[in-house]
Amino acid sequence: MQLSLAALAPRPAGEPRVVLLTPGPYNETYFEQAYLARYLGYTLVEGEDLTVRDDRVYLKTLSGLEPVDVILRRVDDDFCDPLELRNDSMLGVPGLVRAVRAGNVTMANALGSGLAEAPAMMAFLPGLSRKLLGENLLMPSVATWWCGQETPRRQVEQRIGHLVIKSAFRVRGREVHFGEDLSAAERAAFIERMRFAPDRWAFQEKMTFSTAPTWEDGHLVQKPISVRVYLVATEDGYMVMPGALTRVAASLNSPQVSMQKGGSSKDTWVLSEGPVENVTLLSSTRTPVELRRVGHNLGSRVANHLYWLGRYAERAESSARLLRSTLLRCSPESGMSETPLLLPLLEALKGLGVLEDLPDAAVLAAQQEQIEARLLEAIFDADHPASIRSSVTHIQRIGILLRDRISVDTWRVISQLSDALDAYDNAPSITPMSDALNVLTRIILELASFHGLAKENMTRAQGWMFLDIGHRIERTVYICELLLAGLRSADAENPSLLEAILEVGDSTITYRNRYSLLPQLAAVYDLLMLDELNPRGLRFQFERISQQFEHLPREQSYAALTPAMRVLLENSTNLQLCDPTELARVEPGMWSQTQVAKLLRQLIDAMPALNDALTAAYFAHSISSSSDSDSAAEPTPPSR
Repeated sequence: MQLSLAALAPRPAGEPRVVLLTPGPYNETYFEQAYLARYLGYTLVEGEDLTVRDDRVYLKTLSGLEPVDVILRRVDDDFCDPLELRNDSMLGVPGLVRAVRAGNVTMANALGSGLAEAPAMMAFLPGLSRKLLGENLLMPSVATWWCGQETPRRQVEQRIGHLVIKSAFRVRGREVHFGEDLSAAERAAFIERMRFAPDRWAFQEKMTFSTAPTWEDGHLVQKPISVRVYLVATEDGYMVMPGALTRVAASLNSPQVSMQKGGSSKDTWVLSEGPVENVTLLSSTRTPVELRRVGHNLGSRVANHLYWLGRYAERAESSARLLRSTLLRCSPESGMSETPLLLPLLEALKGLGVLEDLPDAAVLAAQQEQIEARLLEAIFDADHPASIRSSVTHIQRIGILLRDRISVDTWRVISQLSDALDAYDNAPSITPMSDALNVLTRIILELASFHGLAKENMTRAQGWMFLDIGHRIERTVYICELLLAGLRSADAENPSLLEAILEVGDSTITYRNRYSLLPQLAAVYDLLMLDELNPRGLRFQFERISQQFEHLPREQSYAALTPAMRVLLENSTNLQLCDPTELARVEPGMWSQTQVAKLLRQLIDAMPALNDALTAAYFAHSISSSSDSDSAAEPTPPSR
C-alpha cells in the first residue's frame, strides 16, 4: 500500500507527501483511520488542514504551506469540495476538484470511484468478467436486476415480495426496503413509482447471513455476520490480505449488517499449521535511531485547537473565580450590605459578556433574587454563550478533537469537568447559593489540575506554546476587565473592594506578605499590573507570550517582527511605562480618567488584534494571500 500510493505521486522527484483525509473524530471508523495513518507514517488531516492555491493542494503547518502529492480519501466523494460538489459540506477542501483535474494531486480512491460499488453495477459483474478477463467469476455474485432494462424490470415486478429494493446508484438518505415487509398496496405503489424512473432502481435477492456467537449482556447470543476481505494493488496484480474483517449485525433480526446501524466487528483469523512470522513496517529495535528533540512540524488545525483549549480553560477558571467572589458578596448572610462593592464585580462580569445589562446601585439591593438567578444562569445555563457550562462544553469538545495528542490523565480531568455541573442538575433538592459556591470551587480545582498537568507533563514543543499563549491572552482580558471595573467605581480605593480584586486575582497572600497594611489602590494595581514575578499579573502574561513568540516559526518576509509581535511589543512597552502611583495622586472619582485606566482599555482592545494576527499567520495562513478566505479560528463568543 505504501509503494502503491508513493507511485501515484505526480512529482517524480523526492519523497512524496501522502496524507489521509478523514471526516474527523465523530466518524464511526475514525479509530482505524488514525491507526492506519500513524502506522504508515502519513499525516492524518481534516478538510480544514488543507488549502488550494493556484490549483495545488497544500498542508497548513506552523512553518507555512507544504505541498501535498497524494490524498488517501476516507471522506465521501460528494463531500470533498463544497465549491463543485455539496455546497453544505464542512468536511471538504474548496478547490480540491480543480487541483485533481489539473493533475497536481492524486486522490485514492479517485472521486466517483464509488460507482463501482453501485448496486446497478453488480448486475453486470458476470458479463464484465467474461468480457474483460475472459473468465467466469470465481465466486458467484449476488443476483441483481437493474431496472433500466426492460426484461429485468418485468421480472422484478413479478417477484418484488422476495427481493431487496435498493437505489441503483448510491444516494445518501435513501433507505433499503425489503419486499416481504411491504403490504400489497405498498408493493403496487412502489411498482408505479419505479416505472416513472426505472433506471434509478436495482433489486437483489435476499441473502441469508451466517451467524456467529457474540457476547452480550453476560451471555452468548447469535448474530448475523458478513466477512469483508481486502486486496492491495501491486505491480504484478492484486494481493489478497491474509485475514478479514467480520462485521456483526446489531441483532438477530436485523436485516442489514452495518456499522452505521449499530453493528460491531470481529477479527477474522486464518489458521496455520505452525508459527507465522511477525511482519511489521516499524523499524527493528536494532536499527540505529537518529535522536531528535522535536517531532514533525505541527499542523495548523492542531495548533489552533490547543490555542483555544488554553483560552477556554482559562476563561472557565477566571469566570469561576469572579462568579465565586460575586456570589459570596450577595449571599443572604451579607444581607446585600456590600451592594456598592458588589457593583464593580458585576460590571466586570458584564464587560466579559457573562452578564447582560445591570441595574444601577440605587435599585440593586431591591433586586437581590433576580441578581442571584442571573449569576446562577451564568454558571449552569447551557444556552448562555459565556456561562461556565458553555466553556466546559467547549473544553470537552476540543479535548475530543485532541484525544490522540493529550495524555490519559489530562483526558480524565477534561472528561470529569462537567460532573459537578451535572450533579447540580440531578440534585432533587438544593440550596442554590451554597451548592453553587461548591460547584465553582470544584471547577477551579479541576482546572488547576488541568493547568498543572499541561505545565508539568507536556514537552515544550509548538503545541504547548500555543496552549500557553491562549491561556495568557485570555487571562490578560480578564485581569484588565476586573481592574478597569474597579477604577470606574466611586469606591475604587475602598479596602473591601480592593480585597475582592485581590481575591479574584488570587494574589491576597502575596499582598499580605509584602505589605503589612490594608489594601491600597496603587499597591494593588502595581501587584496585578507590573509585578513580573506574579503569575496573575499583566506583565507576567506579556513576558510569557513574548518568550513563546521567540520560538515560533516566522516567514522570511517578517525577519524582524511579525504583525503579532508588533502588537505585543507596543502594548508590553506601554505597560512597562505605566505608573500605578498616579492613582494615589488623583482626586477621588477621577480614577477612570487616568493613564492607568486608558492603558487597561487599550490592552483590552489589543487582545482581539493579537488573536487575529496569530490566526492569519499560523492557522489560516491568509497573510501570504489576501484572496484566500480560509480560517481555522474558533468562533469567538460575543463577549470578545
